[in-house]
Amino acid sequence: MVIFSYGFRPFFLLAGLWAIVPMLTVWFSIYSGQWPAEAIPLFTWHGHEMIFGFAAAAIAGFLLTAVPSWTGTKAVSGFPLIILAILWVFGRIEVAPFWSPASLPVQSLSVAFFPMLAVLVGTPLVRNKNFRNLPILLIVGILFVADFLFQGAHFGWFEPPSVDPLRLAINVVLLLVAIIGGRIVPAFTNNALVAMQRAKPITSTQWLDRVAIIGLIAILVGDLIAKNTMTTGLLAGFVALVLGFRMTGWRGQHTLDTPLLWVLHLGYCWLVVGLVLKAAWLIGGYGWSANWMHALTIGAYGTMVLGVTSRAGLGHTGRPLVVSKPVVVAYLFVSVAAVLRVWGPSLLPDNYWNVILLADLIWSAAFALFLLVYGPILVSPRADGKPG
Repeated sequence: MVIFSYGFRPFFLLAGLWAIVPMLTVWFSIYSGQWPAEAIPLFTWHGHEMIFGFAAAAIAGFLLTAVPSWTGTKAVSGFPLIILAILWVFGRIEVAPFWSPASLPVQSLSVAFFPMLAVLVGTPLVRNKNFRNLPILLIVGILFVADFLFQGAHFGWFEPPSVDPLRLAINVVLLLVAIIGGRIVPAFTNNALVAMQRAKPITSTQWLDRVAIIGLIAILVGDLIAKNTMTTGLLAGFVALVLGFRMTGWRGQHTLDTPLLWVLHLGYCWLVVGLVLKAAWLIGGYGWSANWMHALTIGAYGTMVLGVTSRAGLGHTGRPLVVSKPVVVAYLFVSVAAVLRVWGPSLLPDNYWNVILLADLIWSAAFALFLLVYGPILVSPRADGKPG
């Protein structure tokens, strides 16, 4: 089957689908008043599925596509890829609100998703001594721990942990976005601008990269031991300054006529904005910064996922790196949704739920456009006739 010939194919499709389903489920439940009392609380379920459903699928698709390029090895395909996708689907079924945890025959099956992903991407990294990318396995491992803590408490395996598994997972994904984005945004921009003779090569700032990553790790640890304190607020402000200064050397102003480039800069910019808002909220308690989490999730995660999946979906299927107009609209829709979700409630408090609904519908429309354009691409053979 073509769809299981490369990791990005099934998982980018699943990411696009699951960007929509939790959003629409929330609003159906709110307006219908139907949400089982024994299920995970509605908005907790929504948060879990946006991280361990949507983001996890995008991460799996990216890693299964990037690791063969990093190591020069054959991509995972066929039966192992099918099993990994089934484990992801089991994860969505097991936390669904339509039955009680006790009624499920295999409660622990879905937590095998991240260990299997680690094996599939870690084996070629270890065999090829690709030490630069081995820390990716630690990130996958922490995501496993976070999901295990969440599901363990849900299924009654143990008492709820003192740490917030969702906050831990969000910070880990934030770290991954910063690491991978910090590589691909300047690299893709540099290659394109040099080829078009628009700018001089982007110079490396390895010391700044290290400071940014160390700062993000400090935020992760801070949120575990001193969540919602001025200390973590100060850390967020410092990292935002470092990331913002880092971006000034990436020449984003030269990419405005190239959507596949500016969308990556936009996604990274949301990372900076989200951390600035987090700092403002934790230090000063300003109402306009209260929804900082959604600047990081809708703005940064959503935009970067769309940017990376749309680029890889073209490049790895032998198509020109030029996105269609509907995809450009999707890029813009995600940021519009983020702006509404982050600042709409404070600007229009009397229309709180209408603003939230509008933001969710615009987000859903963005990924519906993505599926409309990339669904046929992801299930079709490569345009150049090559395998993969």
